[in-house]
Amino acid sequence: MTFGHPLLLLTLLAIPLAFGVHRLAVRRRRMEYSVRFTNLSVLAPLVSERPWRRLLPGALFLVALAALCVALARPHVANAVPTDNATVILVLDCSGSMQAEDVKPTRLAAAQRAIHGFLDEVPGQLKVGLILFAAEADVATPPTTNHALVGQAVDDAAFFQGFGGTAIGDALAAAVKVGQQTMAAATRHAAPGGRSLAANTASPPDPRKSLVSILFLSDGHQTRGILQPLQGAELARRAGYPIYTVALGTTGNTTLRGGFGGGNGGNGGAFFGGGLPGAGGLAPDPVTLRAIARLTGGEFFRANSAGAVQSAYSKLGSSIGRTKGHTEVTGDFLAGAAILLVLAGILSALWAPRLP
Repeated sequence: MTFGHPLLLLTLLAIPLAFGVHRLAVRRRRMEYSVRFTNLSVLAPLVSERPWRRLLPGALFLVALAALCVALARPHVANAVPTDNATVILVLDCSGSMQAEDVKPTRLAAAQRAIHGFLDEVPGQLKVGLILFAAEADVATPPTTNHALVGQAVDDAAFFQGFGGTAIGDALAAAVKVGQQTMAAATRHAAPGGRSLAANTASPPDPRKSLVSILFLSDGHQTRGILQPLQGAELARRAGYPIYTVALGTTGNTTLRGGFGGGNGGNGGAFFGGGLPGAGGLAPDPVTLRAIARLTGGEFFRANSAGAVQSAYSKLGSSIGRTKGHTEVTGDFLAGAAILLVLAGILSALWAPRLP
């Protein structure tokens, strides 16, 4: 917790002062009663047998006073606040291996559901784009705050004509290009003298400071394309875009929707035009996706079930598009102090002893 006016916390010294004044008043009152009533045993039945009842209203009053003193110092708490101009580019593998059924109902269907959950989590002002890829990459939706439009494009991913391979490196390059175009457009509309929206660093970017993030979901095997996966990741690293990768699938011993087996890679590879590797052609490649995330300063998730995919995207949705900020909670302290003061007054009226 931080404070806008920390010196005003010195007002907390009023609490021991108030306690001392209260004790002095109680002592004087007792002295007055001892003079007026020489036999104090007569007053005993009028005094509560539960001393905590006499102490609780005063304690509540002191806590309320402390809350008021803290409120004067304008307290702020650290939390995640939505970031203006932030952009997330979703990159979804739609190759033939994504029809594998080791993740129910299929890898692709589980990914689609997880992305919908992600879109429900992120701030409304976050720009989200979608790239679908197989042997080639296609921009399904440019970055937009219309998340419903992105969701519709995600649903249409099942009809993407992408059989024939998996071009991971080219898909990452396409995502970087879209991110750079978005940042260039934002720079043109930015006020003169504003800080650059793009970075060119020699080390992995700090994901907490990046305005563009790439969420890459695939089963991970590169079988087509011009750029290798780490070549595409290097482009993202130079641009300062962290890549968060999710590796879908369990093993290669599974089947494709439609009945084609993937255990030996034979029928699956032939049916999809050689797009699947040989033995164990449907097995995910977490090593490559982990290396991509590490190179770019992102994070790697292994998802071998639909629940794991949704959990990964839920975690990302609650963090991406937000940055560390501070929210003033002065009103909360004032409200708490008011409630405590009212409660102390009520209890004091109910429990305070009535002496002549």
